Amino acid sequence: MIGVRCSVPDARLAQRGARCPVVTARCSVLDARQSAIGNPQSAFLAFLFVLLTVACSSSDGRTVLTVYSPHGRELLAHYEAEFEKANPAVDVQWVDMGSQAILDRLRAEKTNPQADVWFGAPAEIFARAAREDLIEQFKPSWANSVSAESRDAGGRWFGTYLTPEVIAYNSEAVSDAEAPKDWDDVLDPKWKGKVLIRNPIESGTMRAIFGAMILRSMLKTGSPEGGYEWLRKLDASTKEYTADPSILYQKLGRQEGLITLYNMPDIEIQQKRGYKVKYSIPTSGTPLLVEGIAIVKGAKHPDMAKAYYEFVTSIPALLVSAERFTRIPARTDIPANSLPSWIREAQAKIVPMPLDQDVLAQHLDEWMRYWDTNIRNQYRGK
Repeated sequence: MIGVRCSVPDARLAQRGARCPVVTARCSVLDARQSAIGNPQSAFLAFLFVLLTVACSSSDGRTVLTVYSPHGRELLAHYEAEFEKANPAVDVQWVDMGSQAILDRLRAEKTNPQADVWFGAPAEIFARAAREDLIEQFKPSWANSVSAESRDAGGRWFGTYLTPEVIAYNSEAVSDAEAPKDWDDVLDPKWKGKVLIRNPIESGTMRAIFGAMILRSMLKTGSPEGGYEWLRKLDASTKEYTADPSILYQKLGRQEGLITLYNMPDIEIQQKRGYKVKYSIPTSGTPLLVEGIAIVKGAKHPDMAKAYYEFVTSIPALLVSAERFTRIPARTDIPANSLPSWIREAQAKIVPMPLDQDVLAQHLDEWMRYWDTNIRNQYRGK
């Protein structure tokens, strides 16, 4: 869903899981699922969002800085407060939605950009945005402190966090011994009807996992067919494709499904919140995603956007992200002993899965369309 600071007196918000039902400082107003590629309502939704953005302008004379991000309410609200404390003339307004939904919205808004900063999405999504001229060139002060794989050669995006993908499970219903240890273990018939999957269409995390399974096949055979067959078997075991992460966590916690595939930092957060959930780092290798940040092409407040960009990617901010929000920094100039122990332990176990970002950027949309049309919900129970 999409979260913006505004007042929207709409009883439907309560029915759709909004953060508050009638009048709110942070409310959900649109379903990101509706902004997927090819949706005939996308133009109307983009127009409606523009109207909401205008309606939500700051009334106290401060400069409104708009941030699009999939990083979640807690992290975004923290950096909103901290940046506004350091910059009292700025009113940060963030929009929380899936990575693919952000790309779709920037495409729809290309002639009249509504955002200033894009904070968070896998590298392959940023690569497509760069090719479509949706993001500006900007070299941050720490540009040389990330690996070549964690930045755009043209300087249009740079890496902020590294995100490993893992297999998660309800730890009350599934013991550590019987939990899947690798990707193919998830396809074991004993998990049939017990798998929950976040809807991949607008989720950068799930698109990355699905793309990695297809790339794995292509490395062996040169064809995506083996990856499609893996996704068919996964579909046969999947009980539900949940609309958003919150629903995924709730259903996993209620044992409406027992295992899922998702990113390690978010599962760590659920553990801290008391959810009975653990994860396995796949033994054969895991996609290690680079999450990026960029200035939106045509941003209305480019100087303030650059200041926010530098603020949230500073070493102090990244250490806060690691400690409070379980994010693994992409910068290589942070002393390892300053990072939380869980990050150091995970780094010792992770085997990065080979990911060809050029191939992903070129073909992932095509692969996802094939999955959506030919696989989704067609093999359940078979």
